[in-house]
Amino acid sequence: MPYVKIEVTREGVSREKKQALIKGVTELITNVLNKDPHLTHVVIQEIDLDDWGYAGEQVSVLRENGITADKK
Repeated sequence: MPYVKIEVTREGVSREKKQALIKGVTELITNVLNKDPHLTHVVIQEIDLDDWGYAGEQVSVLRENGITADKK
């Protein structure tokens, strides 16, 4: 029974995007590991920006300074 946990910062990830992640990860596990999709569990956990740090700084502060994780 595969279990996949995805952690993202709480920045308004829509229900539709979460569904796409769940579907995509489930399909990947099914195709790569040949696992039954009905037994695959995917959990998405949102983390507050103040509770996530990178390079010694809170992500909330990085965002305030215009630093994002968006593709350029």
